[in-house]
Formats: sequence, C-alpha cells, structure tokens
Amino acid sequence: MKKVVVFGGGTGLSCLLSGLKMFPMDVTTVISVSDNGSSTGVLKEELNIPAVGDVGKVLISMANVDKDLLKLMGYRFKKAGSLHNHPVRNIILAALIDIKGSLTEATAYMCKLLKIKGTVLPLTEEKVELVGESLYGEYFGEEEVSQNIKYIQKVTYDHDIKICNEIRQKIMEADLIILSPGSLYTSIIPHLIAPEVRSALEETTAPIMYVSNLVTQPGETDGYNVSDHIGVLNRYLGERKVDIVLVNDAPIDEEVVQIYLTTENKTIVELDEENVEPQEVEVISGKMFCLENGSIRHDPLTTAYKIFAYLMEKE
Repeated sequence: MKKVVVFGGGTGLSCLLSGLKMFPMDVTTVISVSDNGSSTGVLKEELNIPAVGDVGKVLISMANVDKDLLKLMGYRFKKAGSLHNHPVRNIILAALIDIKGSLTEATAYMCKLLKIKGTVLPLTEEKVELVGESLYGEYFGEEEVSQNIKYIQKVTYDHDIKICNEIRQKIMEADLIILSPGSLYTSIIPHLIAPEVRSALEETTAPIMYVSNLVTQPGETDGYNVSDHIGVLNRYLGERKVDIVLVNDAPIDEEVVQIYLTTENKTIVELDEENVEPQEVEVISGKMFCLENGSIRHDPLTTAYKIFAYLMEKE
C-alpha cells in the first residue's frame, strides 16, 4: 500500500482527507498547531496547550462513525457563557491532553474512538505562535500574520520548535508528500519553517505535490495565480521544490465567481501555465471543484482519485 504524508490545517485539509480516506492508501496527516483564533485561541491561552482546532476538524473529516457521534463532535455551544462558541471536539481534546499527557496521545485516542484509518499527528507538542517579520517590526500570532502578509518578509515561530517524533520517519518512508489546499501562509508554511521538517523533505526521495487552492484568501494571497503559490512554497522549502501541482482548470459559473468577488473579495486561482512551466512542475489538471451550498470546494472524491491515479501510474 502506498504511503502518503499530507501537511496542512483548516478546512482545505479536511476536505482533501475526506476523499483520501476512500482509497487504499496509508495516509499520515500532519497538522499545524499555531492557530490563535476563536475557540482554539481561548483554550490555548487559558490551558497553555497547543492549538487543537485544526486537529479536531481533521479528526471529524476522517472519522468512520455514525452521524450522531459526528454531530456531537461538531456541536458548538450557542448559549452565552463560558462555553459559548466552543465545539465539543475541542473540549474533549483539551481534556484528553490532561488525561493522556500530550496532544499526540490525545489525538491517537480520538483516532481509535472515531475509527480513523491512517495516522494523525500534530506538528509539535509545544504552544507556538507565528511571527511575521517586517521592516516595521513583528506581527505576532496567526491572525495578525494573515492580515499583514503584504508587509511581511518572512514567517517564523516565536521560538525554536521540536516536531513530534514520528514525523521524520513518516516523511522518509513516504511515496508522496502532499501540501494541502488551505491558507498558504498560516496553514502550510508553518510546517515548512520547522527545520526538522525541512531537512527531512530535503532528504526524502518522495515527490512533493501541491494541491492548489481554488480561490484566493483576502489579505494573504490577493491576486495570486498558481505560479505565485508555487513560488512561495519553493522559497520556504529550501533545497527541495514542488514537483507536481494538482489544479482545477475547469470553468466556474460566472455568477458564483462574481458573488465571491463582491461578498468575500476572493478571486479564482488561475492556472497561468506560461509562468508555471519555468518552475519545472508537472501539472495535473481537470475539474477539481464542486459547489456546496453555493461555496466553491475541492471535490473530495475527484481530487483524491487524481492523487491515487498518480501513485498507481508511478508503480
């Protein structure tokens, strides 16, 4: 069975994994833990723990349990009070960190509870914050970094971090490394600024695939095309470069495009082949999206199938 390691965080990663779990692959998911917003940020500060939000989202997307348990894990408290806006999954993960002694062990237990196929690993056990370095000083925390990318020259952490023990081994054993869709600077780059991850990626012979975002993210990737995303990733990858990009090239309904532009200030990430070609990246394209309640999403099954087909062709 082919071994795949996926790096990411947030909704884009969850969507991708919900498709990958349908195929016979040994998937290891590594999740960034530097989020500092909403419920995650509150728990992070009050309990002095790593960010659990993205871990919880990934666990739900990979779960193989009944709908009632999924609904319970996804339930978010709505009434005013100390639990307001906290999802049940975040509360359970925070409790398990206390019981099991680490986020890694807490995540492993949740994988058993939710009957997850594959391995889910937080990037680090440490409480970490993203830092954006600029000529004007530093932007501290994921939210500030995301909102001020145009001023930031380099994204780092507030201190040197140590990654979880299994990650390096999984990278070295992998047949494919995937950088998932999601927030470029605050979900994907946080992995690449960990020196141990970067050095392992430089040593592994596994190709690196980027699953391109479908739309831009205001404040982070305004005006970016596919080549721009690849260029940023290559800058942070160091000696390695992106080998393959999986990208949507099917037209999206103009009415939907306009709604995204006028209500969210988001534009479609276009495949600019004339700029991608000099980057020496293999392009795998096709219709990768679906519309979910009016929102543009990666089609989980189609995207995962493209990845599986690539692996099978390389045998």
